[in-house]
Amino acid sequence: MIRETIVTTQSAEGRVHIAPIGIIQEGEHWVIAPFRPSTTLDNLRANPFAVANYTDDVLVFAGCLTGRRDWPTRPASQVQGAILEQALAHAELAVVDVVEDQQRPRFRCEVVYEESHAPFRGFNRAQAAVVEAAILVSRLHMLPWDKIEREIAYLEIAVCKTAGPHEQQAWDWLMARVEEHKAALAAEAQEATAP
Repeated sequence: MIRETIVTTQSAEGRVHIAPIGIIQEGEHWVIAPFRPSTTLDNLRANPFAVANYTDDVLVFAGCLTGRRDWPTRPASQVQGAILEQALAHAELAVVDVVEDQQRPRFRCEVVYEESHAPFRGFNRAQAAVVEAAILVSRLHMLPWDKIEREIAYLEIAVCKTAGPHEQQAWDWLMARVEEHKAALAAEAQEATAP
């Protein structure tokens, strides 16, 4: 099982990094598998702790993928880490071992501490669509344009039908990033066909 979370890590100097990451459940452990290169990867090597923040605030997911990473945090309780203020709950994690990989090393973590902060008020289809769109945006460089278009067309239905202001803002941020990617692809195609 993969749980979509906001993972916070810290550099050796204590700088907090916030990133949307799907953490993988393996029995009692959670696995963080960041792509190379990444700040999350560097931080886990320098400071082998993380916080998995469970939030329904999709602005954080969309923001992190569109250059908006300045979200309020507070110190974690049991590990050298940070809790996202928007978290409904969080789990503080300590790395117990690492499986190296050329593309995505796997940091297996044990849960050191967990806490709930606010009630979960139910599912919203637009929130799920924004999280899926955020995952799509994180992989724009790996996917063909026709697949991106199809996925967005499908996800947009839920956003149009069920989004509140936060979900709409998050969607707009992500769609602006998709449009930038589309423009870059068009420029590359034009450059490739130029005499």
